[in-house]
Amino acid sequence: MKREIYIFNDKEELADSLASDFQRTVEKSRNGRKGISVALSGGSTPRIFFERLALAPYLDRVPWSNVNLFWGDERCVPPDDKQSNFKMANDTFISKVNIPDENVHRMIGENPPEVEAQRYGEEILKNLPSNNGFPEFDWIFLGMGTDGHTASLFPNALTLEEMNSICVVAEHPETGQKRISLSLPVINNARRVSFLVAGKDKAKVLKQILEKGASPLRYPASKVNPENGVLEWYLDKAAASET
Repeated sequence: MKREIYIFNDKEELADSLASDFQRTVEKSRNGRKGISVALSGGSTPRIFFERLALAPYLDRVPWSNVNLFWGDERCVPPDDKQSNFKMANDTFISKVNIPDENVHRMIGENPPEVEAQRYGEEILKNLPSNNGFPEFDWIFLGMGTDGHTASLFPNALTLEEMNSICVVAEHPETGQKRISLSLPVINNARRVSFLVAGKDKAKVLKQILEKGASPLRYPASKVNPENGVLEWYLDKAAASET
């Protein structure tokens, strides 16, 4: 695994740099395949990145027909619910760019969770190549909570031990809300995984994760280690203040 850490003055600078990198990466991906497969994240920092994608020059210069969008996790709510990760991405950039409808693969949050976890796993399998026994995403974006959770994989949850499924049904430890999430083996099978982390409240947990070495930690984000891929940390100065 190759690890890269990028530190920016603020979330806006982080989003600008990532949007530029996104454009270059998609442009390079025109290689006769079905296009680049990208799994999106929810959260405030990804939102700023998404908003950049809907502005010039990315609005027109990104070859959107070559982008296949998936989600790393979703709350079990309808797509017009304010908590929906799909709604956030759709409102900020998907509805504003020229991406074909068939390239947008949302998790159907209004379906029964167990049914949707199975269905979405099958949809991923139909659209992505497989490697090491799991589908291989080109690029997965992740956020990180103050408790070290990522996607909808929470500390001490049984979902962290699921090593066979593509998607898992998760439950928020405080609210009990059901969610669908990519499993840890699928995340770790990606060619590229990028954490987007901003804010002073993430600094202590982030420091532990970045300095953990071989030490096991309870934080799910620390378990993201794409063995054959690249792990990137896009950080603002506040998040990186203790590293």
